[in-house]
Amino acid sequence: MAQEIIIPQLGDSITTALIARWHRADGEAVRKGECIVTLESDKVAPELEAEADGVLSIAVSEGEEVAIGTVIGSIAEGAVAPAPAVTTPEFVEEEASVDEAPVDEAPVAEAPKPVIAPKPAQPSPPVDDDSRVSRKKMSPLRRKIASHLVNAQQTAAILTTFNEVDMTEVMKLRKSVQEDFIAKHGVKLGFMSFFVKAVVQALKDVPSINARIDGTDIIENHFYDVGVAIGTEKGLIVPVLRDCDCKSFAEVEQDILDYATKAKEGRIDFEDLSGGVFTVSNGGVYGSLLSTPILNPPQSGILGMHTIQQRPMAINGEVVIRPMMYLAMSYDHRLVDGKEAVTFLIRIKDCLENPTRMLLEM
Repeated sequence: MAQEIIIPQLGDSITTALIARWHRADGEAVRKGECIVTLESDKVAPELEAEADGVLSIAVSEGEEVAIGTVIGSIAEGAVAPAPAVTTPEFVEEEASVDEAPVDEAPVAEAPKPVIAPKPAQPSPPVDDDSRVSRKKMSPLRRKIASHLVNAQQTAAILTTFNEVDMTEVMKLRKSVQEDFIAKHGVKLGFMSFFVKAVVQALKDVPSINARIDGTDIIENHFYDVGVAIGTEKGLIVPVLRDCDCKSFAEVEQDILDYATKAKEGRIDFEDLSGGVFTVSNGGVYGSLLSTPILNPPQSGILGMHTIQQRPMAINGEVVIRPMMYLAMSYDHRLVDGKEAVTFLIRIKDCLENPTRMLLEM
């Protein structure tokens, strides 16, 4: 009996999936529960497991994109994979050497060697342009990202405002409580939880940014689900941290850690990526000094974090060295005025430079 391998339903809006990788070869034995193939869609990258012991038969090769519900292979239950063929080495009798001559015969002078004319020089083969480049299809996820970014540029009036934040107090606070924080909560206190909580406070103070345009209507959100951009081998994804206004710093850090693990293992679900009201993207982990982040529609704002640098700053009439970070906030100028955007970004700056006040929502 053959067990069919079928592309399952991956989400309401997902119609196709790419065969990213077969983990077993055609004709190879597999066991029930073993991961046999990794799929890839424009939102998730699930893995399918064998539903029975048997021999795998592959019907669709890696790199092919097929519709949901397509049979991509089967498992022949009870079958045994063919044993590898064993080749027997062939033995050839040694022939007598042609140099051996009877001892009773007189030696014969050898004939003069023929003169071999040198071969004419061959012209160099033409350069094959195909050998200098490679071509491959865009994955569904990469196509979705490309379409999403182009759509954001074409439908929103994106403007970016910049500022910088002194990270001294956040770094002091993290250093002073880090050991106790880990001992109590089992996770490190990172920078991202400070930024997420600062964004929540700023969204409360400037509610126009916690809104979106729907046709000719403005929809204002009264919840605080913040997307956090995570880079993966297959592209950038933005899982959403739910109800950040009700979560502690430890809960935010744990959520981020859980999403990073799911992304690495390819277990991100469609629901994990939907419903955010604002996005935080940390290009600083890659060394970015300054950038202009692109909106994640239909959201009206995104905050870009950047690398922390020790820079000379004038404070109270003196030049001191401080750990500084540039911040960039892109927003939809159709909905958000420049004054509101600047007020929002300065509120984030104030929260980070006075983290103890932020904890008291001041």
